[in-house]
Amino acid sequence: MADTIVLATRNEAKLRELGRILAGNPVELIGLDKFPDAPDVPETGATFEENALLKARAIAGFTGLPAVADDSGLCVDALNGMPGVLSARWAGRHGDDQANLDLVLAQVSDIPDRRRGAHFACAAALVAPAGAEYVVTGRVDGWLIRERRGSGGFGYDPIFVPDGFNVTTAEMTPAEKDAISHRGRAFRALAPFVRAAPDRVNP
Repeated sequence: MADTIVLATRNEAKLRELGRILAGNPVELIGLDKFPDAPDVPETGATFEENALLKARAIAGFTGLPAVADDSGLCVDALNGMPGVLSARWAGRHGDDQANLDLVLAQVSDIPDRRRGAHFACAAALVAPAGAEYVVTGRVDGWLIRERRGSGGFGYDPIFVPDGFNVTTAEMTPAEKDAISHRGRAFRALAPFVRAAPDRVNP
């Protein structure tokens, strides 16, 4: 019988993406839609790793099941690594992708192409009710274009071109994006711990 693991997100696009990445592992993946009373965990950490652990710990404690959470964001060289952990609320309201993207484009509008480097970073955490914790990271480097391209993905995908490509991550198919994305890399690194059934492992 497959173990049940909760993905600590209400973001349907992210839930589909993580489901694809972790497909083939002997677990049943469910989202927070199955737990309508689950708490919204404030992302008060200073790093992606801290925020991922905060969310995974809270959801594991609430559900009594192993929980997987991630925190990720866009880090722009010309903005000294920002928006970083503030990516989802860069324009002031959490999850307003359009406003966040517009603000980043405005902030780098005068930056020459050669200095528009950026990377996506992701930390993924797995926390078991018994106390075992695992954190891994993933990263993809690239640069920012000046206008949106593509309708796939979410967040800053329409303005980010990964190194070695001439399309944005919003122009890639889901499989193409998963193969190179920061989240794909982080969750593939986490997969061995998922397969280890951590709810039966003591810290």
